Amino acid sequence: MFLRMVLGALTRQKKKLLMMACAMALGISLATAMLNVMLDVGDKINQELKTYGANIIVTPRGASFLADLYGVEDGAGVSDKYLSEAELPNLKTIFWAFNIVDFTPYLDASVSVNGHEEKVPLLGAWFAKHLDIPTGEAVDTGIINMKSWWDIRGSWLKDDDESGVMAGSIFAGKQGIKTGDKLTIFARDNSGKVQTAFLTVRSVFHSGDKEDEGLLAPLALVQGLTGLEGKVRRVEVSALTTPENDLSRRASQNPRSLSRQDWEIWYCTAYVSAIAYQIEEALTDARAKAILQVAESEGKILQKTRLLMLLLTFLSLACSALAISNLVTANVLERSVEIGLLKALGATNASISFALLTEMLIATGIGGVVGYGTGLGLASIIGHSVFGSAVSAKALVIPIAALLVLLVTIGGSLPALRMLLRLRPAEVLHGRQ
Repeated sequence: MFLRMVLGALTRQKKKLLMMACAMALGISLATAMLNVMLDVGDKINQELKTYGANIIVTPRGASFLADLYGVEDGAGVSDKYLSEAELPNLKTIFWAFNIVDFTPYLDASVSVNGHEEKVPLLGAWFAKHLDIPTGEAVDTGIINMKSWWDIRGSWLKDDDESGVMAGSIFAGKQGIKTGDKLTIFARDNSGKVQTAFLTVRSVFHSGDKEDEGLLAPLALVQGLTGLEGKVRRVEVSALTTPENDLSRRASQNPRSLSRQDWEIWYCTAYVSAIAYQIEEALTDARAKAILQVAESEGKILQKTRLLMLLLTFLSLACSALAISNLVTANVLERSVEIGLLKALGATNASISFALLTEMLIATGIGGVVGYGTGLGLASIIGHSVFGSAVSAKALVIPIAALLVLLVTIGGSLPALRMLLRLRPAEVLHGRQ
């Protein structure tokens, strides 16, 4: 009997139930899209932010200590310590190796150009270095990926280019240098001997930073000029990280102060401080320091993005609940005589409410299924248009979407159910006579 009543109601109320399904489909589609993007957006936002530079700087421990304690800068003589270039592939062997997107070493020198007495900074770096990792993997890393926003007039250098150099925009402007010009470089190596190199300007770059005041060359070239083969001054690392919290801040101050349980949680979470700590473990006599402004900005952007998506999800579901509430209320008003007659024949409020909710859940359930499929398509469109890659469907969203359908259906039906409970058979039937 109950099934016949429900099927009969579904047949008679097709238009209203179809509108309920559409309202639910719209709400769930946006909620599904936002939830899938929100669960997948962390790595994608981090990947986008990684194109704007490093968030970890690695320096020799002694040089870093002197700089922190006395304000002595690298290259000032007393702090001339170096890292080993041969150890850099170890960066991709730490626990969070896959979170290290790019890294590049640097070695700086002061040189004379074309016989002028004025000293010009010459910076050596990897451009697109191919590395064979001890784990058996291979990676390509360097400044090209890490500084992708630089304005290059010409072409990037190659790491094996022994006669090429890039000129910073400020230096090039002062000296009237352009692409194709020949430069004679004079540099003193670590033994005091003058080394000479004849280089061709491959391009002029604008970085918006102090690099614009000098020259940029392959690392091997600068190592040869300075007599520091296999040595680097510092390493910039770009890593995907988890937003900082109280645990990570305490660990960054003193990891040994953590309890064993907190230490394991911190070490096994991709906090920037945890990744920096593991980098120090992988390199000899190195200190890895997080650029906190970058790391904290990444966390704030990620949190605000997720908050915005949650707000959009809530608003879409609230609109669906309001639409369903209006439709159910109108449905109860239209069926007041039928409901009054059922009560007069002995039907309880609970049984009538259950029948009404069943009808609604069938309609909204169908709408939820359609909305979930539509939401996956919408999430894919958002992923391709905003991040340039697809957003993967998260299994966790399915039970969340089902729960949301249930909550929105019940929440939207509450005003109508209150009206149903107040409905008195005698008044309704008398008013219809």
